[in-house]
Amino acid sequence: MRAWLVPPTLRGYRAAWLGTDALAGLTLVAVALPGQMATAQLANLPAVAGLYAFVAGSLLYALLGANRHLSVGADSTIAPLLATGVAAVAAAGTSGYGSVMAFTALLVGALLVAIGLCRLGWISEFLSTPVITGVLAGIAVEIVVRQIPVILGVTGGGTTTIDEIRQVAGQISDINPWSVGIAIGVLAVIAAVQRISHRLPGTLLALILSIAAVDTLGLASHHGVAILGAVHGGLPHVRLPTVSWLQLRRMPGLVLTVAFVCVAQTAATVRRQGAGTPAGSTVNRDLIGIGAGSVAAGLIGVFPVNASPPNTAIATASGTRSQLANAIAAAVILVVVLAATAPLASLPQAMLAAMLVFIATKLFRAGELRTILRFDRLEFTFAATTLLVVAVIGIEQGVALAMILSLADRTRRSARPRDTILGRAPGTDHWIPADIGIPTEHVTGVLVYLVYAPLWYGNAEYLRIRIRGLIDAASSPVHAVVLDAAAISDIDYTGLQALRDLTTELEHRAVTIGIARTSHLVHHNLQRGAILEQLGPDHLFASVDQAVTALQHRP
Repeated sequence: MRAWLVPPTLRGYRAAWLGTDALAGLTLVAVALPGQMATAQLANLPAVAGLYAFVAGSLLYALLGANRHLSVGADSTIAPLLATGVAAVAAAGTSGYGSVMAFTALLVGALLVAIGLCRLGWISEFLSTPVITGVLAGIAVEIVVRQIPVILGVTGGGTTTIDEIRQVAGQISDINPWSVGIAIGVLAVIAAVQRISHRLPGTLLALILSIAAVDTLGLASHHGVAILGAVHGGLPHVRLPTVSWLQLRRMPGLVLTVAFVCVAQTAATVRRQGAGTPAGSTVNRDLIGIGAGSVAAGLIGVFPVNASPPNTAIATASGTRSQLANAIAAAVILVVVLAATAPLASLPQAMLAAMLVFIATKLFRAGELRTILRFDRLEFTFAATTLLVVAVIGIEQGVALAMILSLADRTRRSARPRDTILGRAPGTDHWIPADIGIPTEHVTGVLVYLVYAPLWYGNAEYLRIRIRGLIDAASSPVHAVVLDAAAISDIDYTGLQALRDLTTELEHRAVTIGIARTSHLVHHNLQRGAILEQLGPDHLFASVDQAVTALQHRP
């Protein structure tokens, strides 16, 4: 068989891996079966839609993706975003809602494929880790709040997080203790099994026990416990979903947001599972596989798929060697959908709600939030702000705010960069920051300045004024300034103009400028900007010490 006909994640496959992959696939089924159904309900779709999405996402990614461990399917991160966004276009529970959801899957999938083909996976880097942590934590809060009415056995009915809490508070007298007991029992079983081993199917055990409890005790008929009801399985119908022109005009924001979250989550998951990525592969190939999975999901009438960090971690821990494990899991779940949905009719809704609460606990990374707080209070503020906006206002607004905060913070840091004055380490030719607690020597009349940023239009004027201020504040008259360019990655036209102006201004004050340790890129910028002609080639130096030695005795 020609190599190009073999999926990338199966190339070099060994027969000895089959047993390990089969076991890993069955382990994944135990987690994915209840989890995918719960996620579908989070998107206001029938539970079986989550199973269809898992099959479509897993198989298409196995054919086109690059990472051997990555698990793809219905995702709790984008499900609430989809539920909110699609409900704004078509009423939940109607045929129009399903059509808009499926069409969204087509658009998201096509966009992800395009991003992958154009090698634009780097856009995931526009969200910093603290704000991603805030987004995920906010989604976790929203998931938990949305599941509280189901766990308590009340109707709820709020349209926002705050409204939902208010509605539940007014229905406390209607709490169904059996629903609460089922939810607590499910969480207890999952937690207990996980304490023994993360490989054991705690969620599947909880699913089986909850169905048995409903059937044995008559909880649905005698105690009012809400159950899933008949699950209509079988093969899905393949068709092209349609939407009206008015609906289509209201979808771009949702599509872009979901696609961006998919890109960010895929990149983050792949980075965590880097050991399973074939040499030379990139996140772009993974986005093509996930995008194809979403297109397939849209054609069978369900919702977009995404990389799943929890399922990927489980697959990795189970020792999976290739995407064959995910394909096996997809095949088993397809068999369940085709021939074994009858027992699922007695599945209590409280079990699925508890499953979502469990998933939410994995999204809310309290430990990482504490680490961010210890590292930088401002970045923690960004994370906390994003968390609150996602939880209280909405996920789309939270993601948009996260992007703005990430870019604004990076722009602020670059526009007002850190800098330092350098001194010579005694007895050496090394020049180091004078403010790190190590004694340094200073050469009278020479100011050595280092800035940790590129020189661009956002900080050009600031740095010109900064250098001038340091000269004025020097304890003795300065006749030479050495600019250590080691940390300057590039200089734009505005930065060059500011450097020319500074050079001219200092010449009038009988202060000369030397530039040391430029990269070849910065040297090219200086050459093109005619700075070297203004300074003279003898004012460019390979090291700071050479620059100081050459300039300290010049008038």
